[in-house]
Order: sequence, then structure tokens, then C-alpha cells
Amino acid sequence: MIPILAEYRQRREALVERSAAQRAALARAAEPFRSRLAALDRAASAVRGHPFLAAMAAGAVLLLGRRKLLRWALRALTAFSVVRRIRAL
Repeated sequence: MIPILAEYRQRREALVERSAAQRAALARAAEPFRSRLAALDRAASAVRGHPFLAAMAAGAVLLLGRRKLLRWALRALTAFSVVRRIRAL
């Protein structure tokens, strides 16, 4: 085999091993954040699945502001829970 090709092959093997070790170290370091990242991934999937609703929510935040939108969301949540309890009776 051509000496330079053997050198390239050895270098590639060393880099592949190094990459595997770095991926394993990164996976260990990210383990404490796994559940939070999974929740973020689910939220991102929901946004990708319903882009119109995401745009509407972003527009509401821009138009109303965060505080006013939070107040309305809390009112809506309260109304929803009351209606749900009434239906259960």
C-alpha cells in the first residue's frame, strides 16, 4: 500500500475513535437535561405540526404583550376548568 494512504487511514481511524469518545462524553454531560430537552422537542414538534396556531400565538404576544396575554390565559384556564367541573356533575 502507498505509505501516504496508510498514514491517512491511521489518521482517519484515530479521528473516528476520538469522535466516538467526544459523542459519549457529550451524551453523559447532557443527561441531566434529557427530560427538559425532550419536552422542548415535543413543543417544537407541535409548532411544526401546527404552524398557523404558532403564528397566531406569536402575533397575540406581539399585539397584547406578555402580561396581558398571561392574564387572559389564566382567565381562560379558570373558565375551562369551571366548565369541565360543571359538565362532570
